[in-house]
Amino acid sequence: MSERIILLRLFSVSLLWGSNYAISAYLLRDFSPIFLSFVRICMTSLFLISVGMINGGLRKPTKKEWGLLAGAGIFGTLLNQTFYFTGLHHSTAGNAALILALAPICTTILARIFLKEKFNVFKISGAIIGLAGVVIIVVMGKSSEFGLSIGDLYLLLAMLTLSTSLLFIRRLTESLSSYAVTIFSTVFGSALMVIPFTGEAVAGSTVVSHSIWLWILLAAAGILNQGLAGFWWNSGVSVIGASRAAMFMNVQPFIALLAGHFLLGDPIFGSQIIGGILILGGVAVANKKPTSKPGGTVSATA
Repeated sequence: MSERIILLRLFSVSLLWGSNYAISAYLLRDFSPIFLSFVRICMTSLFLISVGMINGGLRKPTKKEWGLLAGAGIFGTLLNQTFYFTGLHHSTAGNAALILALAPICTTILARIFLKEKFNVFKISGAIIGLAGVVIIVVMGKSSEFGLSIGDLYLLLAMLTLSTSLLFIRRLTESLSSYAVTIFSTVFGSALMVIPFTGEAVAGSTVVSHSIWLWILLAAAGILNQGLAGFWWNSGVSVIGASRAAMFMNVQPFIALLAGHFLLGDPIFGSQIIGGILILGGVAVANKKPTSKPGGTVSATA
C-alpha cells in the first residue's frame, strides 16, 4: 500500500474521530447515555469479531493477558464509556474532544507513578502546559464566566480512565498484536457494559429513539468511527510511525469544535481555543525527545 493512501486514511480517521464527538452529542438528544454507549460498543464488537473470524491471526490469551484485558476493559470501556457519554450529555462536543486530548499527558504521569517510567524536563513541562489548558476549558466554561460543569467533570473522569486503560494496553502489546488487543479488549468491555445498561433500565432512565435514520447513524458511528477507523489508525502507525501519525491526532479537537458548531450550533468560546492550543502544545512538548549528551547519555531525566 502506498504512503499516499496511508496518509489519506489517517486524515480520514481524523475526520471520523473528530466528527464522532458531534455525532455522539447529536444522538444523545434521542438516546439515553448508557443505552447509546452499550449499543454502540456492541455494534463495534460485532464488527471486530467478524473481522477477526475472516482474517484470523488470533490466539487464546494467557491468564496474565486475560488479567490485563480485564483491566483494559474495566477502565477503557466500562468506566470510560459510562463517564464519556454521561459527560457529553451535559457538556459540548468541543469540550469533550479538548479534555480527552490530554490523555497522552495523563498516561505519562500515570506511567511514572505506577510503572516507574522516567520523567524528563519535556514531559514535566508538557504536563504543566496541558493541565493549564484543561483548567482554562473547565473553569472558564463560557467566554468570561467562571464555573464548573458537571459534564466537564465527568469528561475529566473519562480522560483519566482512558489514560489508565492505556497502561494495561501498553503491557498487552508486549505479547499481543495491537490488532488482537483491540478485538479482545473491546469485546470484553462490551460484556462489562451490561452492568450499567441493566442499572439504567432498572432505574427507568432508558431512552430509545424510534427513528430508523438515527439507528442507521448509530450503526455507522459504531462500525466506521470506532471499528474501521481503529484498524486504519493502527496500520498507518505501523507504516509511517507514531510521531508522524500524531500530527493527524492533533487536528481532531478542532474538527470536533467545527463539527459541533456547524452541526449542533454549539458556540466556540475563546477559552476553548486558548485551552486547546495549550493542551496540544503540551502534548507536543511532552512527546519531544531529550537531546543526548556526548557519550550516549540522555539529559534532563528524573
